Amino acid sequence: MQFDRKQKSDSKLLDIYKRLLFPRLVEEKMLILLRQGRIGKWFSGIGQEAIAVGSTLAMQSNEYILPMHRNLGVFTTRDIPLKRLMAQWQGKLTGFTKGRDRSFHFGTQAYKIIGMISHLGPQMALADGIALADLIAEKPKATLVFTGEGATSEGDFHEAINVASVWNLPVIFLIENNGYGLSTPINEQFKCKHLVDRAIGYGIEGVQLDGNNILEVYDRLNELAEDIRQNPRPVLVECLTFRMRGHEEASGTKYVPQQLFDEWSQKDPVKNYEDYLLDQSVLTEQAIAELRSSFKKQIDSEVEAAFSEPEPRANAEQELHDMYYPYDVAQFAPTSSKNEKRYLDAITDGLRVAMQRHQNLVLMGQDIAEYGGAFKITDGFVTEFGKARVRNTPICESAIVGAGLGLSINGYKSVVEMQFADFVSVGFNQIVNNLAKTHYRWGEKADVVVRMPTGAGTGAGPFHSQSNEAWFTKTPGLKIVYPAFPYDAKGLLLAAIEDPNPVIYFEHKYLYRSLTGLVPEGFYTMEIGKANTIQQGEQISIITYGLGVHWALDYLKSHPEISATLVDLVSLQPWDKEAVKTAVKATGKVLVLHEDTLTGGFGSEIAAWISENCFEYLDAPVMRCASLDTAIPMSKVLEDDFLAKARLGEYIDKLLAY
Repeated sequence: MQFDRKQKSDSKLLDIYKRLLFPRLVEEKMLILLRQGRIGKWFSGIGQEAIAVGSTLAMQSNEYILPMHRNLGVFTTRDIPLKRLMAQWQGKLTGFTKGRDRSFHFGTQAYKIIGMISHLGPQMALADGIALADLIAEKPKATLVFTGEGATSEGDFHEAINVASVWNLPVIFLIENNGYGLSTPINEQFKCKHLVDRAIGYGIEGVQLDGNNILEVYDRLNELAEDIRQNPRPVLVECLTFRMRGHEEASGTKYVPQQLFDEWSQKDPVKNYEDYLLDQSVLTEQAIAELRSSFKKQIDSEVEAAFSEPEPRANAEQELHDMYYPYDVAQFAPTSSKNEKRYLDAITDGLRVAMQRHQNLVLMGQDIAEYGGAFKITDGFVTEFGKARVRNTPICESAIVGAGLGLSINGYKSVVEMQFADFVSVGFNQIVNNLAKTHYRWGEKADVVVRMPTGAGTGAGPFHSQSNEAWFTKTPGLKIVYPAFPYDAKGLLLAAIEDPNPVIYFEHKYLYRSLTGLVPEGFYTMEIGKANTIQQGEQISIITYGLGVHWALDYLKSHPEISATLVDLVSLQPWDKEAVKTAVKATGKVLVLHEDTLTGGFGSEIAAWISENCFEYLDAPVMRCASLDTAIPMSKVLEDDFLAKARLGEYIDKLLAY
């Protein structure tokens, strides 16, 4: 291994050595603790330390790094106390996640490190969002994100690099190619000769490095970071290395030929650099022994101190509270000035008011810029707010939702438009595992609104008409709203954008141009979680939301003999239990109505809650009127029969007759 010190002083070379040695000794301690049965799991990075340490030294301390679970050197080089890290690994209360997650699955704004989740790849989109925030703010910064050679097979890898290349984001995408994804060798992972060659396909620069050479990694990453701070663009870096231990210790290494161990043991990054410093007279054998002894004492002390840290105590109330970022909801009343607006125009008005109110708000979605969006909701926004904040995206929902979270981490707000709610399935992981769990795991907000044009009634078939709110209502950490009127559409959208928690905002496509109503001018909000009792009656209560509200209104208008209480839930998570309870008490007979399919629809939750909490007020079983348990057909005849509206009268009559 050839080292080039360039102009580095002896003290600089020595400091790099200390940074390299420390995580190796921590690793060795972890292996001892494993054998002693004092810890249960460890993902070893032995043999790969030069990548984590060298690249971290190349980054400025206020620049974000997004490492993976074999990058201990990132955390130690950023000077996170080992005691705190050990507390995290052991699930202690004083760890970064309070015992709620393990390993390096955490982030810390104090050290500008954003950890991974177990689904390999999603952190790369977060890096895009972090870098985008710096780019918009004109801050000369770079962002570094790690991935492994196995994760380069994932869609998240390709989406994130493609977005970064199109937007010229200052991101260093670093691949640690250590030969194996758990037990799967690289020849079963990809066909190209070198992973770095994939940079060509994205029109970006690619650099391959000896990942075991600490000076090569540090110098080259330092050069790249310095360059892209001034000339923003992404770079793909492949660091060749080898995993000397198992994927995690329990998996072993029997699947690896001994020849590879023999070959790579000669390339040990710590030993080779140590030998180089001895040759350069920067180190002596005595200095090495003294340094190792000092580090081991420090490690032993901090590890034992961490073992003495308190365990978490179960507190259901606290756990539920911590699913959401603390937010003192301030309600803003509307002005007296109102204008008649279509449902669609109310959404446009809400977005425009929010963009004027928040200079750090970014809109992202397919075709939303010059074209104005598939439904023209953002028509004219580019002229008014500029392309930096109104961004056309490639067709890659996962990367864009992830970029939204990255923007939030770096001080921005975002509204992500799904062209159709159906397409959110491609970005599902980012929503339910990243947006929803971020605050619970490590206390960070996820200030992202996902707009979801939803619903049937336009003959658009099974991939443009689904009601998929139930995919998300069961996911703790998300807030779900579903306005049925133009007034609500604007007020709820503004409330969602004000809220630093992730909000899924459903907007019904059928209502866009078919429904009008009075909408206040300027800024106002509606309370998320508050239902609207539209009318009160004595015979039957209908609990519904979205287009179901209008089905119920139309039916009751044509049947004035029915005295009904009608509740529009407005919000599905959280939802207004008191309003529902009041409606149950008023009539004793309840019909839960929604456009979604019957089985597993959100109405099931409402019905179950009523049965458990309002049983003494019921005069009949809680009934549900929902759409058929099929995919949504295109034909109008079939679609009309599919929708719950086709059976609404039947269920009302049945309930009244009970």
